Amino acid sequence: MDFLPFTRPSISEDSIAAVVDVLRSGWITTGPKASAFEAALSAYVGGRPVRVASSATAALEFALRIAGVGAGDEVITTPLSWVATANVILTVGATPVFVDVDPVTRNLDLAQVEAAITPRTKLLLPVDLAGLPVDRTRLYALAQQHGLRVLEDAAQSMGATWQGQKIGSFGDLVSFSFHANKNMTSGEGGCLVLNNEAEARLFEKLRLQGVSRFPDGSMDVDVLGGKANLTDIAAALGLGQLAQLDGFNTRRAALARLYFQHIDPCLGLDLPPADFEHSNWHMFQPLLPLSRLRLSRAEFVAAMKAEGIGIGTHYPAMHLFTLFRERGFAEGDFPVAEDIGRRTITLPLFPAMTDADVLRVCHALHRVLLPALI
Repeated sequence: MDFLPFTRPSISEDSIAAVVDVLRSGWITTGPKASAFEAALSAYVGGRPVRVASSATAALEFALRIAGVGAGDEVITTPLSWVATANVILTVGATPVFVDVDPVTRNLDLAQVEAAITPRTKLLLPVDLAGLPVDRTRLYALAQQHGLRVLEDAAQSMGATWQGQKIGSFGDLVSFSFHANKNMTSGEGGCLVLNNEAEARLFEKLRLQGVSRFPDGSMDVDVLGGKANLTDIAAALGLGQLAQLDGFNTRRAALARLYFQHIDPCLGLDLPPADFEHSNWHMFQPLLPLSRLRLSRAEFVAAMKAEGIGIGTHYPAMHLFTLFRERGFAEGDFPVAEDIGRRTITLPLFPAMTDADVLRVCHALHRVLLPALI
């Protein structure tokens, strides 16, 4: 049978044609399509200002700068995410302060955040792991109580909701990713949802060398910026994907339901929360029962590959990377995140999958894991 990857983007013929039209237009860098993409994203999140960038990492960095985060400041975040979440904190000269994750949601444990707040804390940076939103009610109550800004790393939760409201339609600064493995993609890219036009204008300057242009053709630079503008090529793809996003997420939820129905309980997998109210089901991530298995996670991944099934491992606890060990973090600091990071497997989940694909994965899980159980 054909190899089944853990993810694959769904690109329509209309989107391909839209990209070709841009290529033929003679204007392929940031232009009218990027502006149209921003307008469509703004409409999707209820009219808030949205600005696109070449990556969600750049959007996170610029958001920190807009919030005034810099040297001497602390930012509280999770150790269980793609490493960009903490890297951007270091990039602006601030200090990442990790807090362990909740063992059920696998998101930042808000019950532990308050103890980590110091006079140097400037901002909270939660992550919606696998598309399951952090409890926004508790998050913003905590931020308001302590006078802190919030930057939502919603890279994985485009189209997810909290209590009936789309993520990004409320709150403070919100960053989304359009990387190739996300629920919608522009190939590479991301965006930031902002609070007002002043923040949006600052973002525009930060993403293009700090430049301000004037009607008479002159320009000025009054802030240190970078180079992170999104091309019209990417924006044309993003526009087509955004139009399909809700349908994509509906299909993802249906596939997730099939996993819950057909994964054999006797395999001992710890399944993710069955949240069909808030999550966009970016990833379906059980935890291996490693203490009861005769094989390692690497051996499990290899065995599933031999079955024609691609498996991801998202994410190792980042505080154990050399970069953060050199800053004083050590094994045992955040035991829940470390345990989840060691045991997570990402099963195939993308809109083009068939019901039969899910059953194929479940049968392969049974063949690989059952003989290995102790």
